[in-house]
Amino acid sequence: MSSTSPDSGSSGHTADAGDHHAHHAPLWAYASLAASTSVIGSYVGLSKLLVLVFPVFLLAFLRFGMAAIFMLPWLKRGPTEPPLTGRTRVLLFLESFFGNFLFSICLLFGMKHSSAVVAGVIMAGIPATVALMSWVFLRERIAPRTVAGIALAVGGIALVAVNKSGASAGGETSGWGALLLVGAMCCEASYVVIGKRLAADLSPRRISALINLWGLVLVTPLGLWQAMDFSFSAVAPKDWGLLLFYAIAASTVTVWLWMRGLRHVSAAKAGVFMVFLPISTAIIGLVFLGERLSGVQALAYALALAGVILATWPGQARRA
Repeated sequence: MSSTSPDSGSSGHTADAGDHHAHHAPLWAYASLAASTSVIGSYVGLSKLLVLVFPVFLLAFLRFGMAAIFMLPWLKRGPTEPPLTGRTRVLLFLESFFGNFLFSICLLFGMKHSSAVVAGVIMAGIPATVALMSWVFLRERIAPRTVAGIALAVGGIALVAVNKSGASAGGETSGWGALLLVGAMCCEASYVVIGKRLAADLSPRRISALINLWGLVLVTPLGLWQAMDFSFSAVAPKDWGLLLFYAIAASTVTVWLWMRGLRHVSAAKAGVFMVFLPISTAIIGLVFLGERLSGVQALAYALALAGVILATWPGQARRA
């Protein structure tokens, strides 16, 4: 009974069935994954506006702090959830360290030295990286077409990194900025793989609240350090509103939606839905930030998306 509830805390082994039982995954699980990555893509672009107002560590501190207040009720253990084990606590810390803390720092610093469109191309490599990590850590078999997909995605990323002359209206992309965004991509892939383990034991709401709380603990010293020399009175009301949206979207909505869907979908299949991230990121950059795609960036974008689809598109289940 509890396995059909979106926020149930039971193990729900249907999530581990993988492609062999993909038809058992409810439609709302796929919709949750698609919505999560679409929102992530939107705030990847909008975060470029926020780093012009707030220092990076202060921005992360305010984000986690706002979300922590909102998610206080989510910290309570549900009646069907088991107590936290030592292994689960370690996974929660790693999920927050890579998926919240380190990802935010790499992303925000990377965005200061690159355009939102370039960030979208680099983030297109996430599904291929998820497939590789799933093979290493989750023992998922990796098909030859997945290897080809990874090669395409890496080719697209490399093309963006060396194309310094293809800067858009949103600013020039440096090699340092591209490297930081690649780090953010690896952190996000780790978040998917670790989250697959956590989703079997904890409810999506509690996972969201706990990893956000760890993120707040990790960034607080750096955030307070930057807050001492920051003029809060100079921040416009619209920027506070954008920050509030960023906090709720990044720490609450996207995590909850992703964990909600991940309970019923295998890690490799879930990676398919990361295609919505670069698409929405590019749309934000083109529509709201006045950015343009150069010919080389368009080619890199196409290569990365082709790699995403090739590496993660679910194939027919084979019987041994």
